[in-house]
Amino acid sequence: MKAKRDLFFGVGLIAAFVLWTLLIMSVDVQNVGQRSTAVGLAAFNLWFHGITGANMRLYTVTDWLGLVPIAVCMGFGVLGLTQLIRRKSLFRVDPDIILLGVYYILVIIGYLIFEMFPINYRPILIDGFLEASYPSSTTLLVLSVMPTLVLQVKRRSKGSAARYAVCVFSVLFSAFMVVGRLVAGVHWATDIIGSVLLSFGLFELYRAAVTLTDKRKENGI
Repeated sequence: MKAKRDLFFGVGLIAAFVLWTLLIMSVDVQNVGQRSTAVGLAAFNLWFHGITGANMRLYTVTDWLGLVPIAVCMGFGVLGLTQLIRRKSLFRVDPDIILLGVYYILVIIGYLIFEMFPINYRPILIDGFLEASYPSSTTLLVLSVMPTLVLQVKRRSKGSAARYAVCVFSVLFSAFMVVGRLVAGVHWATDIIGSVLLSFGLFELYRAAVTLTDKRKENGI
């Protein structure tokens, strides 16, 4: 039941992301970006960007903090590699870790697709260059990875204090990063919203896959 709920929720969020993307591509599209690039939902984006402006110091801070989820990914990669070496078979590596690797690959593929086929460009130039802005890659990375840290710690740690500490840190860190990228003004507001929908959608699909795998293992399949 839980797996179905997570699956439907994940599919729903992915569908919402697709719909949101189509809206950005077709509604109130104006050539108001840097170097007259097109921006969807232009009135809303311009209004919000007018409030925040651009804060390059906050942009730099959140950029460097983007190394935190990367470190988390590397940590799980080391865990998977250690299990592979000790157990001498990929099929003996914990299924949720294998699924986690697949999940991270899907996140990277999603990012690369939008880098190759940009929907929006950033509202400001970065070092004099136009950069793809939709969805926000840093937001996508943080919100895709940090929930997996919480999930894995809950599954693997028996200490309630460790679980609580990781959960609180992940929530506060994620909130700071999302708000920070939004207020830094280096993305349109719609870019951040798109990242939230996509990342949570992908995570719910991963959680559903883990639950289904656990159930199959319990049933001896």
